[in-house]
Amino acid sequence: MKKVACCLLCVILIAGCASPKYTNDVCSVQLVKSTESWNGQPLPAYKTGEPEITILRITIPPRHTLPMHTHPVINAGVLLKGQLTVTTESGQVLHLRLYDPIIEVVDTWHYGKNEGDEPAEIIVFYAGIKGESITIKKPENKQSHNKSDKDEVK
Repeated sequence: MKKVACCLLCVILIAGCASPKYTNDVCSVQLVKSTESWNGQPLPAYKTGEPEITILRITIPPRHTLPMHTHPVINAGVLLKGQLTVTTESGQVLHLRLYDPIIEVVDTWHYGKNEGDEPAEIIVFYAGIKGESITIKKPENKQSHNKSDKDEVK
């Protein structure tokens, strides 16, 4: 029932923004606004230095698991295609579906997995510092994908 209500709301919002005629009306829908990442942790203060914004379109093949990694900067994205499951090293899980927004975890080891049969595509915006990495992969000998779904966030 909740999915039906969400789908109906999306159709109404999209229909309200889309019109067969051209108008001067502007439609803005807030997807997410928070001071916390998806797992409830407070976002850190912005780092000092010359700011650098990076926007990536990331495509993850079907049934593919990304390596364990972390982001030292605040970042957020929107899933544009497919589905994606994000799992922290401690076992917290977030399932993303089409058009779901995400405020990503910062300085927390995690990985993403496309459990679907089509590529997953996500646009991610990183608020970094010029010359610094936005993603750090965990060394291969330290990789451990936790299979636990104990702290699932939907």
